[in-house]
Amino acid sequence: MPQVTLSVNGKSHTVEVEGRTLLVELLRERLRLTGTHVGCDTSQCGACVVHIDGESVKSCTILALQADGTQVTTIEGLAKPDGTLHPMQEAFREYHALQCGFCTPGMVMAAIDLVQKHPAGLSEKEIREGLEGNLCRCTGYHNIVKAIAAAQDVMHGRRSELARAEAAE
Repeated sequence: MPQVTLSVNGKSHTVEVEGRTLLVELLRERLRLTGTHVGCDTSQCGACVVHIDGESVKSCTILALQADGTQVTTIEGLAKPDGTLHPMQEAFREYHALQCGFCTPGMVMAAIDLVQKHPAGLSEKEIREGLEGNLCRCTGYHNIVKAIAAAQDVMHGRRSELARAEAAE
C-alpha cells in the first residue's frame, strides 16, 4: 500500500493508506482526530473542513494521498498548548454560536480562513456569503455571524479580546 507523510497539528505522521482513502477518513479513523466530522458524504455540509497549508478544504473531497507532504490543521490543533482557545473558538463559545455542535468544527475552520483572507474586515453580508458551503441545522446563523464578526477584530488586532457586552444583545 502507498504511504502518505503529512504534518497534522504540528506532528508528523507517515501512514499506509489505500489509494481511495479520503483525508477525512485518515484523520478520523487512523489518527483518531474525531473533531473533523462527516456530515453528508457529498461535500455539501462543510462539517469536515480542515486547513491544508493554511487554506480551508473539505477533507471529504481530497484523497489522503493528495495531502502527502502538506501541513494539516484540524479543530484539535487550534487551541494553544495551555488550553487557550483560538479567538474564533472563543467567539463561538462567547456568542452562543452553536447548539448541537456538529457543524461547529468545520464552521470554525472555514471562518478562520475567511477572516484571514479579508484583513480589512467583512460585513455581515460577506460573512454570510462566505459561509455558503457550511450548513447548520440548529442556529439560523445569526449568532455564528456575530461570533465571526467579533473574532475578526481580535484576529486582525483591532481589539485585544472579545467584546463581551455585545454577546448579551
